[in-house]
Amino acid sequence: MSIGLVIAIVAVIALVVKRFYGEPMNARDTFGPPVILLAIGVYSVSKVTDLNGTDITWLIIGGAVGLAFGALRGTTIGIFTRDGHLWQRYTVRTVIVWAVSMFAGFVISALGTTMGMHHDARPTTLSIGISMVGEMCTLGLRALSTGVPFAPDKASSSSLLDRFAPPASAPMNPLYPRPNRPETEDHPPVPNHRYPNQSHPEINAAPYPSASTHPHQPPRLDHSPTLREALDWLNRTRHR
Repeated sequence: MSIGLVIAIVAVIALVVKRFYGEPMNARDTFGPPVILLAIGVYSVSKVTDLNGTDITWLIIGGAVGLAFGALRGTTIGIFTRDGHLWQRYTVRTVIVWAVSMFAGFVISALGTTMGMHHDARPTTLSIGISMVGEMCTLGLRALSTGVPFAPDKASSSSLLDRFAPPASAPMNPLYPRPNRPETEDHPPVPNHRYPNQSHPEINAAPYPSASTHPHQPPRLDHSPTLREALDWLNRTRHR
């Protein structure tokens, strides 16, 4: 077993454990690892010099089964909204599908080896990558159908700038000024030259916006979207 394979397996296990506890759902972590693992697996297969028809046949069978289990696993992952962004959490059903798919992959690999398939023709990274691509398809489709944005990347420039931004203790927008202070001798009322007949029209006319009435507030999920709802959303998008 190569060092690269060990690193890939450990990374996948860490990813599963982290998602089982729940994590923000950003585009890089959702679409990046499946593509990388699939590319590594394809590269490993391309290095097999004596690849034959038996290897290709069992590669197609194993790939189809892995893709199907991955797509099924993507429908078992919980999707919810937190802090205005998508979050995901692996469920018990997700772990069960993971276990069944690993057992099915082991059986297919054993049958292929019995039928004369070369061991190097079906690397573990390729099997995991194909399975995660299937999960990525259904999970990504469900996430897009919610209309809620993905969580920002932790290493993005926006989050870096937020570290140097002052705390938003009070809004600075002129439409939402600070509340009136009591009018005393020490604090006389501020003259309003724009509206002479009103002291502070903005305060009386425009209250502080709430999360429920904010125009840019993303929709809140009342349930985790199903695959059928995601497909309906895809059909509506195509017919627009």
